[in-house]
Amino acid sequence: MSEQTHGMVKRDLAPGEEEEHSVGARILGYVVGLVLALLLTATSFFIAGTDLVWQPSIPVALIVLAIAQMGVHLVFFLHITTGPDNTNNVLALAFGLLVVFLVVGGTVWIMANLNANMPPMDQIMRMQ
Repeated sequence: MSEQTHGMVKRDLAPGEEEEHSVGARILGYVVGLVLALLLTATSFFIAGTDLVWQPSIPVALIVLAIAQMGVHLVFFLHITTGPDNTNNVLALAFGLLVVFLVVGGTVWIMANLNANMPPMDQIMRMQ
């Protein structure tokens, strides 16, 4: 059964999604996102520059913090949520990620093949 409040159906909201459209609520959402982003950034710099963390775990910790940072940006600033009205936004984001991965992956693939097929530098110098 759904709860009703003054004729409106109450529903679950994602962190970046506001039901009320007042300016204060929208600014609060952006401020919370900003604070979380700054906290994640400061934590990344702290982990990268300290000896308190086990050294081999630093790259993994930075990757986890980077993924969390992307999540904060997607939810609080780009307002990408799982709501039914965000389907086009999610599809556009997925297509954009596909294009980026194809471009970056293709570039790395081409560069690896060029590296494997190039003669050593001393042979190139002898050709000139």
